[in-house]
Amino acid sequence: MNWPYELQIGWRYTRSGRAGRRNGFISFISGVSMAGIALGVAALIIVLSVMNGFQKEVRDRMLSVVAHVEVHAAGDAALPDWRIVAAQARRHPQVIGAAPFVAALGLLSPGETMRGTLVRGISPADEASVTALAAKLRDEMDRLRPGAWGVVLGAELARSLGVREGDKVALITPGGQVTPAGVIPRLKQLTVVGTFDSGHWEYDSGLALMHVDDAARLFRVEGPTGVQLRLKDVQAARTVAAELGQAMGSGYELRDWTRSNRAWFDAVQIEKRLMFIILSLIVAVAAFNLVSTLVMTVTDKRADIAILRTLGASPRSVMGIFMVQGAASGVIGTLAGVLLGVGVAFHIDTIVPAIERALGVNFLPGSVYVISRMPSDPQRGDIVPIAIISLLLSFVATLYPSWRASRVQPARALRYE
Repeated sequence: MNWPYELQIGWRYTRSGRAGRRNGFISFISGVSMAGIALGVAALIIVLSVMNGFQKEVRDRMLSVVAHVEVHAAGDAALPDWRIVAAQARRHPQVIGAAPFVAALGLLSPGETMRGTLVRGISPADEASVTALAAKLRDEMDRLRPGAWGVVLGAELARSLGVREGDKVALITPGGQVTPAGVIPRLKQLTVVGTFDSGHWEYDSGLALMHVDDAARLFRVEGPTGVQLRLKDVQAARTVAAELGQAMGSGYELRDWTRSNRAWFDAVQIEKRLMFIILSLIVAVAAFNLVSTLVMTVTDKRADIAILRTLGASPRSVMGIFMVQGAASGVIGTLAGVLLGVGVAFHIDTIVPAIERALGVNFLPGSVYVISRMPSDPQRGDIVPIAIISLLLSFVATLYPSWRASRVQPARALRYE
């Protein structure tokens, strides 16, 4: 192929010294620079993929318990007719499920022990269309009948209370009864009809499920205080909530899952940004190692540069030659890093167990962490920016040495040759 001579010479300089001794050290430094770029890019892709995996794992466990969007009456009052609200919400193409609920705080006590809990009254027949947990616990949901005063507790909550299926617990609700003897808290004895383990500690340790009719009677509301909605696309929850809020009017308040868990959601995003910035510095250091490589190459090739200038090569062409050399090193290092990072990210579920067996360690013990395996979720939105940033840094690192090469004077360079 009839390529421009700048490309041909620049590519030859990239490979120079691999077969001889004269430029062996320069070639070694160039190889170290490419390896540094590759390792930095791979580390950035692997770390962000693991963070995405943890985020997805926790999010999926969270959304197996809570709805994607919740519709509340203004002032947290009871809805006049939750079916009308659900029908109105279902008109949106993203909504695929709706179920009523009552949510309130209370205290559970089997005797001397007492734990604070979030009590959620649900409709067992409708809840399965909204949360994956209810779809999985069909037997326990069938035991929640109106008037039976049954309750399903989170596994950690039941363990801390020391109760199991069939035991009795007392639920103490806020807003007691006023009597001549003073304010007496309202208590109701409930029967534990089952437990659940969602894998999310916050809900397993603080959530109690009961029938929506029983909860409405217990907390003295006329009916469900809200409607839970399930969407086709989880990531569209904020947009759908805004659209439904405009369609329903000011009499309703809508909360999507990202706002209900805003502290966790924002913390994960901040951690990802910080990790991206910190690990990008590794790529930057490796990319700017190309500066030293090109400076040594320019010093070594001063005679060649002078000959090219005497043959008619312009300073711009000389600058292009060394920019091609530096850019080629950056491209090779970036591509190698992307391939290595993506390969490890997609096979981390086999690589990490192999390392654990070889070293005899357990990175994520099940007794300490909720997630016992290393999750990974490589995303194009992370990989493409990483590759672009690495290429840009490599290109910027070539500018100054290439400019210095273009300023070499042929007479001075050939004086001692």
